[in-house]
Amino acid sequence: MLDTAIVNGTLIDGSGTPRRQADVGIRDGRVVAIGDLDESAAHTIDAADLVVTPGFVDPHTHYDAQLFWDPLATPSSWHGVTSVIGGNCGFTIAPLKERDGDYIRRLMERVEGMPLAALEEGVRWTWDSFGEFLDAFEGAIAVNAGFMVGHCALRRYVMEGEDTRREATDAELSAMTDLLRRSLADGGLGLSTSRSNTHMDGDGQPVPSRYASEDEVLALCDVVGDYAGTSLEAITSGCIAGFDDDEIELLAAMSARAGRPLNWNVLTVTSADPERFARQLQPSVRAREMGGRVVALSMPVPAPMCMSLNTFCALWLIPGWDPILRRPVPERAQMLRDPAVRAEMQEHARGSALGGLARFDGYIIGDTYSAANEGLTGRKVRDIAAERGMDDTFEVLVDIVINDDFRTVLWPRDPMDIATGNLGEDFGAYADVWELEDVLLGGSDGGAHLDRMCGAPYVTRFLGDCVRGRQVLSLERAVQLISDAPARLYGLRERGRLAEGYHADIVVLDPATVDAGPPTLVNDLPGNSVRMLADPIGVHRVLVNGVETVVDGGPTGATAGTVLRSGRDTDTVSTR
Repeated sequence: MLDTAIVNGTLIDGSGTPRRQADVGIRDGRVVAIGDLDESAAHTIDAADLVVTPGFVDPHTHYDAQLFWDPLATPSSWHGVTSVIGGNCGFTIAPLKERDGDYIRRLMERVEGMPLAALEEGVRWTWDSFGEFLDAFEGAIAVNAGFMVGHCALRRYVMEGEDTRREATDAELSAMTDLLRRSLADGGLGLSTSRSNTHMDGDGQPVPSRYASEDEVLALCDVVGDYAGTSLEAITSGCIAGFDDDEIELLAAMSARAGRPLNWNVLTVTSADPERFARQLQPSVRAREMGGRVVALSMPVPAPMCMSLNTFCALWLIPGWDPILRRPVPERAQMLRDPAVRAEMQEHARGSALGGLARFDGYIIGDTYSAANEGLTGRKVRDIAAERGMDDTFEVLVDIVINDDFRTVLWPRDPMDIATGNLGEDFGAYADVWELEDVLLGGSDGGAHLDRMCGAPYVTRFLGDCVRGRQVLSLERAVQLISDAPARLYGLRERGRLAEGYHADIVVLDPATVDAGPPTLVNDLPGNSVRMLADPIGVHRVLVNGVETVVDGGPTGATAGTVLRSGRDTDTVSTR
């Protein structure tokens, strides 16, 4: 007898081949039959008028901490994501010495926007080794989750305190490579690192990995190449600003030395600057020449994102803004009432690569918290300025946020406007980028920047906008891009497709309605901290390893996920 039968549905198996009518039989967590089933089942799901697809795979998340208090990795799992890759950007919470818990928590608060209260109250900081960290999730999560080993954690474990703010000695590098070996042997999926000048720790200093020499980075890549089913992930300053020659050479060399694919986050495409796009793919070109492979992650739709002058976000990265915004609220308010300070901040913005973030005329006011701001929610700053007879929209915005003790939620654009970049009618050309061999859809940052962005629902928003709305690709190809393609990059064994013998990670959805709802801010984290969520639309069932974990948007309570360990659950992916 089958455990579960999914009947009367239209099967899209993740391979890119045309859809077909077929039932799916599941036993012991695996797909055991596809087509006309000749066995009865203990449980039957009627998928009439619905599509049955593989579970989606999110290749870039930061659910390392959240899974301790939220086994479903929400909102990702609500939207059909059944497997997540964490530990990205060089930031992991293992391996960990007890002395470093406070440092790592504050680092994760700063670089990944995880509320400190949630980290302190929602996580059991009881492990030391990477293996002990992975063991804590066994039997306790509702998604499949694999984790890279973060370079910052390796350095902090080996090089105590401020000693991380220098290059490693030969002895320290030897200890680091040994620690990485143990972590990979325990199931770490590979190495992640950051060399981005935007990444600062909780003390306002560059994160530990930024002090590493290139020789150190490459020595760690050599270790990765000794373990089956591993990969690399890296972030550099050029991921945002544009790669220089040295970054291109380093990314390519990392992949070639390890003999493993390397991915970076995130490739943006705009018809206004096609040369920048070509430049961003040069690491891939150079890696091919050296025998490696570098893959750029690209989000098919923008993530709803808000800004704040109260808690850390991209605005704080504008040169000269952080020292002001870091001050206590009363002192910050006093400084921002000074016209000279306002003028200085705008001057810094005009000369910065991030200056576009400070064009506040098109910003939309979100939630407000004072009587003085009543009625402003949903309105554009330019319209409020015109109403008040003021020309400087920054002046208007500062007045508003001071009234709210800086808690005002600011939307750079309408959170439901998911038109991509400046492409407009050129969107079809953007879709062509997804067909490039070294471009992969992903980059949600799920589990990070919790009160500022909501990238996790990109999979359903992609299906609703790009397939049903713009009709720039077929549903079959879209499903392949968010299931099989990322599974193949990480070598996830027998996942990413619906085929006999594969793990039964499955989504049952309505192609006529599938989408993501509008983003909302909720206080549901440990410590009553805030995060942004978006509800799924048209997702009827999510199964992980054959067990229903989400039914009509709600959790079943089943923790059927598994920890994805390198070698055991992953195959080595060739760079050739």
